[in-house]
Amino acid sequence: MAKQQTQTKTEVKQVQNIIVDGTNMIAGRLCSHVAKLLINGNRVSIVNTENVMLSGDRDAIIKSYRKFLEIASINNPKFGPFHPRRPDTMITKMIRGMLPKKPSGITAFKRLRAYLGVPNELKSMTTTQFEDAKIRKASPYYTSMGDLGRMVGWHE
Repeated sequence: MAKQQTQTKTEVKQVQNIIVDGTNMIAGRLCSHVAKLLINGNRVSIVNTENVMLSGDRDAIIKSYRKFLEIASINNPKFGPFHPRRPDTMITKMIRGMLPKKPSGITAFKRLRAYLGVPNELKSMTTTQFEDAKIRKASPYYTSMGDLGRMVGWHE
């Protein structure tokens, strides 16, 4: 019997700069796709984070986030934890929670950028959207991250 030789090809991962448009996309599904891209070694920029949508009852979302904001240090609130109120920092915190905690997750998180609106250097580049993350119903069934931020203390 002849031995079969298998050759393993070493695939070189090509780092891509991916720009994701967050307009009318569901926050959790968007963040899970972005976290997967970051783990694979890509650089990801999310634009229009104030237009990312949260599904569910608007009053319940705002009430639960306000309850989350009440969590503070038992000694002195100046020691943290500090809770985000801006839509771009809310999205980055959601993505950080979906990444591993140790070295690979830390380096992946450094490759993430989130922006309010579209910055001038990214206007000419093409943006992508994930089909399964787009909203399915009419927009009154959702709450945007910008509206949530304004209701909990974000000043533009």
